[in-house]
Amino acid sequence: MVGNRPQYIKAAVVSRVVRSVVDEVLLDTGQHYDHELAGVFYDELALPRPDIELGVGSDSHARQTAAMLTGIADAIAAVTPRLVLVYGDTNSTLAGALAAAKLQVPIAHVEAGLRSFDRRMPEEVNRVLTDHLSSLLFCPTDTAVANLAAEGIVAGVAQVGDVMFDLAISTLSAAREQSVLALLGVRSGGYVLATAHRPANTDEPANLEAILLALGARDETVIFPAHPRTVASIDRFGLTELVTPNIRLIAPVGYSESLALVKNARVVATDSGGLQKEAYFFSVPCVTMRDSSEWVETIESGWNILVGSDREALAAALAAPPRGARHPAFYGRGDAGEHLAVALAGFLEKTAGAPEAGRRGARPFAGDQGGKR
Repeated sequence: MVGNRPQYIKAAVVSRVVRSVVDEVLLDTGQHYDHELAGVFYDELALPRPDIELGVGSDSHARQTAAMLTGIADAIAAVTPRLVLVYGDTNSTLAGALAAAKLQVPIAHVEAGLRSFDRRMPEEVNRVLTDHLSSLLFCPTDTAVANLAAEGIVAGVAQVGDVMFDLAISTLSAAREQSVLALLGVRSGGYVLATAHRPANTDEPANLEAILLALGARDETVIFPAHPRTVASIDRFGLTELVTPNIRLIAPVGYSESLALVKNARVVATDSGGLQKEAYFFSVPCVTMRDSSEWVETIESGWNILVGSDREALAAALAAPPRGARHPAFYGRGDAGEHLAVALAGFLEKTAGAPEAGRRGARPFAGDQGGKR
């Protein structure tokens, strides 16, 4: 089950290998629903077109999750799957896990075990609940494994590496990078890449104003691929004059374009979880406009810093961005998808003919108990 940009990226890796060992039915909730946010990813990443499309669209957390629950439950009843696979930490993730749990279908969670320890973030609630409902928990890092163990979850846990790292290291070419930079008229290391889409920044005028003021004060180009919500908020709050000439608001970009912009930026300023991690992949300093992060390794290693929406802290971090003394390989070797597919096939083989398998009390998956792959 997928529904937004980061999930399409993860599914592009996982579907490719999973379909070589099992039958996959792909359901798209439609949490991201326009071409710039969704369709372009199917096209660019050669992700199989969804077998089921719910078209839920945007709404409040409660209404969106409720609509997804109904559609997903109907789909599970029609398809009768042996396993439901969910990604990440969105409303689509939680809805898929809840619907499967109610219908007693085992759940596999890709990117399990992440914790920001900030329950004010809807994503944190989604992560915790999904992990506690899952029979298979695929962790991207050792820290994620430890987080689950601290909550009493050890059975069904496997550290497989990060599937987004798989795709990142295999996607970019030098020619593609140069094409993207030439199109925007920037040079490698000669700009800031900025994104902001979380409600804490886009729905709070003071926070959005502080971010724009800090970015506008830079004597360098700021490339700002803007989520539609962000553009609407800038207009709604009367902040358009703060989009100074050095800030280049552009439409959301495709996956390879985004990677090229991350890899060649002097520094990344973002509130996105995915961009924090991608900046680390390419040894690019990151300034995170949040008060907490689920990607704690990037912070502890010195490559990422949290500044919230504080204008002065953001300005200082952009002027002197973080750069760790070391760059450990936290996210695996680029083969997470393969390990994940093998574990899924093994689970289905072990649970064949066992209708009770996968219920919370059973914890049927016996491989990789809380350790590395």
